[in-house]
Amino acid sequence: MPRIKRGVTTRQKHKRILDQAKGYRGRRKNTIRIARQAVEKAGQYAYRDRKIKKRSFRALWIQRINAAVRAEGLTYSQFMHGTKLAGIELDRKVMADLAMNEAGAFKAIIEQAKKALPA
Repeated sequence: MPRIKRGVTTRQKHKRILDQAKGYRGRRKNTIRIARQAVEKAGQYAYRDRKIKKRSFRALWIQRINAAVRAEGLTYSQFMHGTKLAGIELDRKVMADLAMNEAGAFKAIIEQAKKALPA
């Protein structure tokens, strides 16, 4: 039985990791042991930050809505309560976009929310 030389598969594995480490600084881009650690850590950060991205966008939408609503004399929480009472089922992403780009339409939503609030 002939002996098996493993150079081809090892080189393929190394090449895959070094391709993922392209653009890293120092030995992280060309030394397999260090590159493997860097690529694994990058994957952990990417996984974690896909979750954090959703949180930070929601916070941004809330800040934009709050700024637009305070200009009309309401707070964010009062506005959201008013939209629930008025039956407006727009999510925060859409409302933030309306507040930024369609000020007239957003003012109409604010007025509906104000009317729905108990005096």
